[in-house]
Formats: sequence, structure tokens, C-alpha cells
Amino acid sequence: MKYENLKKLNIPDKAGVYFFMKRKQILYIGKATSLKDRVKSYFGNDLIQTRGPIILDMVFQADKIEWQITDSVLEAIIIEANLIKKYQPKYNTKEKSDKSFNYVCITKEKLPKVVIIRGKDVKHRVFDKAYGPYTSGTQLREAIKIIRRIFPFLDDKSKNYMEFYKQINLVPDLDDRKMYLQNIRNIKLFFSGKKKQILKNLQKEMKEYARKREFEKAGEIKRQIFALKHINDVALISDTKISLPASLFRIEAYDIAHMGGENMVGVMTVVEDGEVIKNEYKKFSARGGSAFGGKTVLGNSKANDTAALAEVLERRLAHTEWSYPSLIVVDGGMAQINAIKSVLSRLNLEIPVVSVLKDEKHKPKDIMGDKKFSIKYKREILLANSEAHRFAIAYHKNMRNRNFLP
Repeated sequence: MKYENLKKLNIPDKAGVYFFMKRKQILYIGKATSLKDRVKSYFGNDLIQTRGPIILDMVFQADKIEWQITDSVLEAIIIEANLIKKYQPKYNTKEKSDKSFNYVCITKEKLPKVVIIRGKDVKHRVFDKAYGPYTSGTQLREAIKIIRRIFPFLDDKSKNYMEFYKQINLVPDLDDRKMYLQNIRNIKLFFSGKKKQILKNLQKEMKEYARKREFEKAGEIKRQIFALKHINDVALISDTKISLPASLFRIEAYDIAHMGGENMVGVMTVVEDGEVIKNEYKKFSARGGSAFGGKTVLGNSKANDTAALAEVLERRLAHTEWSYPSLIVVDGGMAQINAIKSVLSRLNLEIPVVSVLKDEKHKPKDIMGDKKFSIKYKREILLANSEAHRFAIAYHKNMRNRNFLP
């Protein structure tokens, strides 16, 4: 689709969900604080650098754009997840691999709890309902806070913080099981995208409590109705008001392991939103061909860590079907940073790079590179780097043991 076609569309400056389509097929679904601004961002000159070739291809393939306005960003987040799960669009590649993402789950108990569970753990537990996946843990946690202020509920921490939760109205009167279950029912409807049905139910319940002269409960229902009609999602607006679709902050860390240059291997580890994503870890062994003159580096008898690092990254970036990182972390100093930047420059990619400098005991002593990232994501950078070192050593030992076998 061309930018000239976009200018003909009267896309509103409102929150909602948008659809890139090819004829009647949905190619991609996204959410937006401003539909107008978000859709326009797909037609910038830097799209391939910021979102990669997969999304660039999606825009090229699309022949029309449709949208659905929502009353709030909160509802856009929920509706987007429901629609992606329903239609499984081709270019929502990250959402298809949902083991690392989050689900909102309702437990099977006399007083059900509302909990956030990682995708990889959902199948190991039995829940009444599970909603998702949601790609951003940060956004989901903010969304849960907003919903909880409307419909107070128990979570997996309530046992330890019950008195505190009561003081700030995050749990209802647990002596009234009926009213608590009404809250849970409305939460289920909200995560199913059925706000209109909730409002209809609440109006009916409020009248019933008033008829029974239970005015305190009728007043609580009235508060919920008002809150639903005036959702305060400022935190979500500030979190999603970016130039491109909101997604996880993905850190990829790389490391090389060898013994005197023998059995050299490379690895990639992944941390998204502060969580390790082990099912996306990758191993690289000798293949023949590298970033430097077509010579094999991995497996070479001469140790050349920076050349091996460059080879690993170039081979990784050849997989355009994998999500591109928001930040690359390497082990070492400026030599390693420059090797990575050299590869990125040849591929016309703009991805920030930092390196973790170690002391004589191989303990982190500094993070080199862009200080903006090293300060903001220090914990995540060190976690990804530690995982890369551990994973590389384990892979190298395994490779060395196999090569020792007759």
C-alpha cells in the first residue's frame, strides 16, 4: 500500500484497533492511542530499521486499512489480543509464539482469584478462564490496576496483603460472596470485550439493590457504572504513545566460548520485559562462511572472538522471520561493540549496542555503549549477559565432549 492511498483515508485521531488487509484477508492487527498517528507511522522512511523487513513486507502487501474505534486505550489492548487470537493474522508473528507472553487467568475457587500467568505455565494449571496472550507485561499490569479499581478482586498476593488491599479498596466485602462473584463475572465480560453487556447487567443489579433498600450496595454499583463510562487510563496512554506499535523491549545477548580456539561456538539469549525467554535461545556452530571475507570463524583453530561474534550476528540477522531486538548486548569492550556495529552498518540496521566489561574475576564492572540504555536497563542487560555466558559455556562443554568421543 502506498502513502498516497493512506492520505485518502479519514482515519480518526482516537484510540482503537487497526487492520492491514489484502482484499478480505487480515494481514496484521494493532492497537493505538491515536489511530491516525499510529497508522501513519507505517509509512515512514525508517520502517525497515525500526520494525524490520517482515512489517515492511506487510505494508507492501496490504491494499486497504480498516479500524475499530474504542472508548479507551484499555479496551483497545483487550480487543487487539482477542482479535489476534481469533484471526491469527500472518504478520502478527510475535503473537503466534505466545509461550513467553502473559495471560489473565481466573482460578477455580469458591472465591476466584485473578492472576497473571506466563504462557509457558498456563497449560500446567487448571483455570476457569484464561485471556490472552498479551505481548506487553508492562501494559497488562497497568491494565489490571485500572480494572481492579473498578471491580476489586483477589490475586495471588492477597493472602499476605489483605489488610492493605482493603484499605485502598482493591478487594470487596468478602462476606458478600454474591457481590464478589458479580465482580468476577464482569471481569470475564470485560476481557471478552463486552463492556456494553456489563453496563446493562450493572444497571439491572443497581435497581435490584435499590428495590431491596440495600443502598450501600446500590451505591457501589453506581460507582462501577461511572468508572466504566469514564475509564482513567492515563498510564496506558503514556505507555503506548510511541511512533510504532507497542511491543516488548527485546534484548538479545551474544557470547562466544572456546578453549584455545578449539570447538568455538556462539550463542544468543533473549530477555523480554525483564523475563528470560529460553525457548528463543539459539546456538551457532561452524558452518563455513562468516562476516569476514567468507572465511569460517566458528570452529577455527585460531581464536578470534570478535570475528566469531560478527559471524554469529550476521547469521542471526539472516533470519528475518525472527523478531528484531530492541538492544544488543555483547561480552567485552569496544572491539566487540565495533564488530557488531560493522555488521549492522552493512545491513543498514540501526539497533543500539552495549557491552558488559568484566574484571579479572569475570564479574561485571561496567556497561559500555549508549548510557541511556545502560542506565535504564542495567538489570536486564546484566541478566541477558549472564545467561549468554552460562549458555555458551554449557554448549561449548557439550560440543567438546562430543568431539572427544571416538
